[in-house]
Amino acid sequence: MSDAEFVTNIQEQAVASWVSYLNQLRVDTLLSTLSQQDKHLRDALASVDEAVRKIDLEVVVANRGGQHGMHGFIAEIAEVGIGNARKQIHGHEAVYQWVNDNGPVDLMRGNVEIQQKFVAAGGRFSLGAIAEHLQKYPEYVRNGGRYQIPRDHFEVIQQLHALSPEEARKLLSRSGDGPSLKDWQRVQVFFRGGSVAFESLEPSALEYNEVQRGVYASTMAVEKASLRATDRSLRDDAHQHSGPTLREGGTAALTAAASAGGTAFVLAVVAKRREGKRLNEFSGRDWIDIAGETGSGFGKGGVRGLSIYALTNFTATSAAVASSVITTSFSIAEQANKLRRNEIDELEFIDTSELIALEAAVRALSAVVGQATIPIPILGAVLGTTVGTVMYKAVASSLTKREAALIEHYLDEQRTLDEQLAIEYTAILDKLDQSMSNYLGLLERAFSPDMQVALVGSIELAVELGVASNEILDSDEKVDAYFIE
Repeated sequence: MSDAEFVTNIQEQAVASWVSYLNQLRVDTLLSTLSQQDKHLRDALASVDEAVRKIDLEVVVANRGGQHGMHGFIAEIAEVGIGNARKQIHGHEAVYQWVNDNGPVDLMRGNVEIQQKFVAAGGRFSLGAIAEHLQKYPEYVRNGGRYQIPRDHFEVIQQLHALSPEEARKLLSRSGDGPSLKDWQRVQVFFRGGSVAFESLEPSALEYNEVQRGVYASTMAVEKASLRATDRSLRDDAHQHSGPTLREGGTAALTAAASAGGTAFVLAVVAKRREGKRLNEFSGRDWIDIAGETGSGFGKGGVRGLSIYALTNFTATSAAVASSVITTSFSIAEQANKLRRNEIDELEFIDTSELIALEAAVRALSAVVGQATIPIPILGAVLGTTVGTVMYKAVASSLTKREAALIEHYLDEQRTLDEQLAIEYTAILDKLDQSMSNYLGLLERAFSPDMQVALVGSIELAVELGVASNEILDSDEKVDAYFIE
């Protein structure tokens, strides 16, 4: 192996190690994201559980609000638990806080004051309760306060608020299911007063019926199921985002191409300098040769980088092995071209190809060992490849013909043993298949819906399983003795 080949091999393993490092970064990022998501899910579920606990103890058991007002307190606590959980599942901080002082504010969402109204009486979709609150606290909205009403109430109000008189008369009935013309008139009158703008209203995460005493537990259970579904979706997204991409593959190819091209350029210049030429003495032909070597290296590097990226991401192949496979492919292809041009004979082609494969295996193993020993990206693989290659060259050059023949004889014995073991392995598999086929046949007959077939099959199965003959009911006398005695 020449010095140029040695340097090229080191550069190739460095590229492979770099691609492996890129892959490892994506894996580490995914693992970190999934670990954080575990915490996000725990926090979110804990918020819902804490809300249920408060509702149980501080509202239901205490009978707070009585029969007609209890659902209002349930709604406040549930809104805090659900609102915080929906933030926490995405990794954000809890934003809701229950004020719980019977004052003008029920909830705080950051710095925003919220008064919650869950009132169905009077058919005014909680607007009547808002008007009463505003009479008591006239500065509430001007100070930035917001009113929160059931989600289903808000949707109806939003629809009615947007209708023109002509559309209302045309679309709304005076009786029957759904919003009526009278409902539209109430909504228009409420907002026409100007005390509360529509923008000061917002929907709750819950509908009116979802916070009633006998329903809130199932409502919160549904919310927890929704949180888990969101968690699964976020994890799926994380897996997708952590996968290999065309852009990263292109980056690997360009980087490998630049590295290989640069190495080829330097080696080509060094080769010219070793001929005794100075840089200022290089002819146009010399620079053309250097450019050709550089271009070839650039092209091979690009193919190498993209191939390593594909092999390491879409097959169970390490970067070191992938690089060695590609190097071997290039080198054997070069030997094949020499064979076609009759520059070497078949025996030389086989011998050289074997040597190329052996050297590639040594480099791959050395890179793996080096990276494991020195867990620093690229450096460990480069040092391992360097040391391993040098050791291999030293050992290979020190072998005598006799020692090489002994190694070859050992390899022949190993190949013979492999062939023998393969034959025995195939025979065992055939025997196992036949035994399994017979056993399944026994089971099929033993459990046949046909009584006579099942009886005979049961006897055969018992015999096959080694049941003592005197314990097998294979005659009328044994059957009678078993059931009568």
